[in-house]
Amino acid sequence: MIAKSERIDTFDLKILTSLQQNANLSQRDLAEQVGLSQNACWRRLQRLNAIGMIRGSHSTIDLSALGLDLTVFVMVRTRHHSKEWADSFRKHVERFPEVIDFYRIGGDWDYLIKVVTRGMAGYDAFYQKLITGFDLATVTGFFSMEVIINNRAIDLSRIP
Repeated sequence: MIAKSERIDTFDLKILTSLQQNANLSQRDLAEQVGLSQNACWRRLQRLNAIGMIRGSHSTIDLSALGLDLTVFVMVRTRHHSKEWADSFRKHVERFPEVIDFYRIGGDWDYLIKVVTRGMAGYDAFYQKLITGFDLATVTGFFSMEVIINNRAIDLSRIP
């Protein structure tokens, strides 16, 4: 969490916007894109990292090219809401490499788990592991048929 005393200005937002588009930019190219000297850009980048505004950099991989061709959004409803149960369930789900996103949510469902795997047999194997040892009220999967938008960059120009 960023301290309220930390100020993010227009140059910081330009750096963050550029990095969302391409985290592999050279220092020189990043500085040129945002209109700063390399040294000034480097100092700002170090500060943004230090305050936790930037949490690493990642490459987008074509998972289907690796045979991971099925994305399932798994919705979980539970009868249990104690901190101990939630911590135990969290540790259980975090163990599965198929899980790429995991959220505790509000509304009619308690958890949303995004799973990427090899076909229906891969999902079924994940499902069997997920339900083993946990009393879950309802588990349902929504199967992605087409990716329309994925990992869209946030429009930081709308931040005052």
